[in-house]
Amino acid sequence: MDLKQLKGIISVNNGILELKDKAGLKKAMDELIYEAVFTEDKDRQIALFLLIKEAAKTAGAVPASIQGLYEEMGKSYPGFTVPAINIRGLTYDTAKAIFRKAKEMNTGAVIFEIARSEIGYTKQRPLEYSTVVLAAAVKEGFSGPVFIQGDHFQLVRKNYLADPKPETDYVKGLIKEAIEAEFYNIDIDSSTLVDLEKPTTKEQQRPNFEKTAELAAHIREIQPKGINVSIGGEIGEIGGKNSNPDELRAYLEGFKETFKTGKGLSKLSVQTGTAHGGIVLPDGTLAKVKIDFDTLRTLSDMARKEYNLSGCVQHGASTLPEEAFHMFPETGTSEVHLATGFQNIMYDSKAMPSEFRNEIYQFIKTEYAKEWKEGQTEEQFMYSTRKKGFGPLKKGWWNLPSDVKGPIMKELEDKFGLLFDKLKVGNTKEIVGRTVKPVIVKKEIPEFLAKEL
Repeated sequence: MDLKQLKGIISVNNGILELKDKAGLKKAMDELIYEAVFTEDKDRQIALFLLIKEAAKTAGAVPASIQGLYEEMGKSYPGFTVPAINIRGLTYDTAKAIFRKAKEMNTGAVIFEIARSEIGYTKQRPLEYSTVVLAAAVKEGFSGPVFIQGDHFQLVRKNYLADPKPETDYVKGLIKEAIEAEFYNIDIDSSTLVDLEKPTTKEQQRPNFEKTAELAAHIREIQPKGINVSIGGEIGEIGGKNSNPDELRAYLEGFKETFKTGKGLSKLSVQTGTAHGGIVLPDGTLAKVKIDFDTLRTLSDMARKEYNLSGCVQHGASTLPEEAFHMFPETGTSEVHLATGFQNIMYDSKAMPSEFRNEIYQFIKTEYAKEWKEGQTEEQFMYSTRKKGFGPLKKGWWNLPSDVKGPIMKELEDKFGLLFDKLKVGNTKEIVGRTVKPVIVKKEIPEFLAKEL
């Protein structure tokens, strides 16, 4: 894209962007974000990402911490569960669909997130992810706080046990990268370090709460002035045994004793019977999962009443049956994480060209053959591995024609609408506006790019 097309739309003086024509920016955004994502000049790419983000903030879509809303939830549960949506592919189009539905339903309480593992296999570093989400907000005319979250910023157990320092340093580096990219919500996951061989629950949870406290202190030290990043913790590794009150108290009491650097956690992830991506049967269909809503209710109630947290967080929920989702607000769940169900809509849509799907599947069979476990059917292998078809073939996904992407996005938008309704986040714009006051952190546009305008 020739940036001279932006003349009269934006200008840059001494590194600071000024927006002159909001409608013009909206019109130019499709071409501008495509150029930013796919240029092979890395310095230019970073500069374009900064340009787009600064333009989005000036247009009213401002990255924000959900801390204020969650503090309000800790005092009085408002009756809704915040959806946190992981977007693995077609990120710009999917984010636009979310913003369209949010505008239609007057929804302010929705989170865009990406996990440590997803950053790798979807080839979306934090700066790209936050920029694409904000570009989508501009395109759809969404204004207000935009909540962008680092999900499962996780210490990998085998790496940590081999040598704790490089693994800890890696996660600290990822946190720094994410906060610089304006992720003002970070979920620390050191539940992988829980040692069930220890004699007491507190000793089992000790490596978890001590490492969470260390990483939370790191966040507080580097967060921008005026912003309290919302920090989540986790007591039960997803796919493991269900969490219980003793674990919650042991972890949160231990964290309180260990962490002394400003505001603490705003929420707590627990395990209640789900698994990431669902449990796939040999024929490729999903097994029905029984979720322990009683545990979710008990732990959310404890988290609020005893520790002033917003409540508990449910992971691995997007593949649950639709009739289950109304239970999250009914049990006082503060946040629910959703990913694989949206990926499934993309892959399984009737609008998806079979040639492109086959191209992806062939790529996966070739590149990830070593991940094919003994006893897995082809359907099981493909279901569990096809998430890795987004990053290497990102351009192919992005270049799908509108008559393909349109129907897929309609399916997704309908799904978002159903979830927003069941989770009761319609008409949450007012409470978000009242409890969250975004702080605009100005970032300078490099001079070499400013000269192109």
